[in-house]
Amino acid sequence: MEVIQAFDRPASQRFYEVAGRLLFIESVDLRLAHLIEQLFSGWQLTPVSVPDRSPDIQIRFKPDQLPTVPRGSLGFDITDGGKCYTDDADLWLVLGGAVVHLRGRDLIDADVWVERVLDEGDPVLARAASFVVCAALRRFGVFEIHSAGVVEPASEKGVLIVGPSGSGKSTLALQLVLAGWPYLSDDELLLSLADAQVEARGFRNFFAVGAETVSRLGIEKIAPSGFKACFEPNTMFASQRRLSATPGVLLFTSLSGEDQTQIRKLTQSETMMRLIRACPWATYDTAIAGANLSVLSQLARQATAFDLVAGRDLLEPGYASRLLAEFV
Repeated sequence: MEVIQAFDRPASQRFYEVAGRLLFIESVDLRLAHLIEQLFSGWQLTPVSVPDRSPDIQIRFKPDQLPTVPRGSLGFDITDGGKCYTDDADLWLVLGGAVVHLRGRDLIDADVWVERVLDEGDPVLARAASFVVCAALRRFGVFEIHSAGVVEPASEKGVLIVGPSGSGKSTLALQLVLAGWPYLSDDELLLSLADAQVEARGFRNFFAVGAETVSRLGIEKIAPSGFKACFEPNTMFASQRRLSATPGVLLFTSLSGEDQTQIRKLTQSETMMRLIRACPWATYDTAIAGANLSVLSQLARQATAFDLVAGRDLLEPGYASRLLAEFV
């Protein structure tokens, strides 16, 4: 198998598989390569030692002076800082301390520059790596959504808990996991079509919840690190992790600060509007916008959606499972 070599002496070359696609990851710096391997170990990317086919996606990471985006590219601000530029099939992302350039259609080729070899846990590398992997997967019909995912045990329906950071996704997902619900992820999912139905799979292995949630749920055996405690539920609670599930319910979450949780069923048009807000690349990334919107449209048709305004009662042991079982 022939692999394009970008450098004379790459320090590290690795293959991974995700969602049926083969990734070739290269770095010219050993320290940077180690940080990338650590980062990928927390994502649901399967290492491949001896690939049997050519890669679909090639990504090179390198510590170097950040390049300048070519003139003429259409630029726009994105959430959480940074700026994205598009020019036909090319996609650029400029972050504080990193630049990503992705190009190609049949074979996706990408470069990630970082100003310096970052420290472990630095969010700049995590954001750049997540962006480049997800942007490449979008070109193969696999679309990310900022959502937790669990599976209702009786019906086997996938339940997606959709919302921005701080909306209670991880806390609600963890409550359901503690009640015996299998899980996909607490933060990000990958969506794709399988037999005309949307399939969801997890992208990150671990859960990340605040110390206050850890204490209120009575799971103090998890030692918080920094602002959040990171752990894999299947190692802490013998919970079942599922590779994929067919979504049947969507929960769009927010926090009220009130005692009681409120749930309201959404119309299909309301559901589609909220899905687009949760998946901005469905409109930002013009090369794949049509396909992305088609997947979201099918998801809005196949799943029943609810607006869930979480109250303090959701922190009571077992309450979230009993409440949601009525709607699944």
